[in-house]
Amino acid sequence: MKPNAYDIKAKLGVVFQDVAVFQELTVYENIDYFCGLYIKDKAKRKQYMEEAIELVGLEDFKKFYPKQLSGGLLRRLNIACGIAHKPKLIFLDEPTVAVDPQSRNNILDGIKKLRQKGATIVYTTHYMEEVEHICDRVIILDKGKILATGTCDSLKELAKIEEKVTVEVKELAQKYLEEIKKIEQVDEVSYNGNLLLVTYKKGKNNLVELMDYLKREKIPYNKIYSERPTLNDVFLELTGKELRD
Repeated sequence: MKPNAYDIKAKLGVVFQDVAVFQELTVYENIDYFCGLYIKDKAKRKQYMEEAIELVGLEDFKKFYPKQLSGGLLRRLNIACGIAHKPKLIFLDEPTVAVDPQSRNNILDGIKKLRQKGATIVYTTHYMEEVEHICDRVIILDKGKILATGTCDSLKELAKIEEKVTVEVKELAQKYLEEIKKIEQVDEVSYNGNLLLVTYKKGKNNLVELMDYLKREKIPYNKIYSERPTLNDVFLELTGKELRD
């Protein structure tokens, strides 16, 4: 793309992981500057700016300077600056890193609204729960290589485990853990902090069979629930569980 390809650039929005705003400008002035790079009509630009401010929830902070904002508010400003000119294609690089839960929910809701209004969004993140929440199609990358691609549901089918059962049980003796490990469909068993986690390779009646086992052995438990593999399980299986730099 050439530096003067403004028609193309006007259709693109980029929000980097590192916040890139002017410290000497207020929230409103920052958004006005970045939006003004592509929207010259003042009335139209003002409308776009107000919509971007409302989208990220910065109505009460227009006159604030970046140094006066919390980390979550600062990231919301960063997003507003990148999308105020209403681009058709938006690149978001880990926009929720190190933000509080409330700001994170606000950011994700804003991204969903952008998608509903017709924007195509390329979203990078290490938080698989965010992927499940907002993404239609997913690419799992590791060291620059594509390991898998598809919808959230299709990627979950790649998981080697079929089911995870969690049981809240106190003082479970080691002999019971060993016996549970010997059950045919069991893949892994762990016990930590009064929580027993049993993962199964396959099988449809795993939860019932485990409950029957606990009753036979007269092992009291408080809660028990089952869940299917998540994208996080798939990600760890494909990329490995060792620590990364």
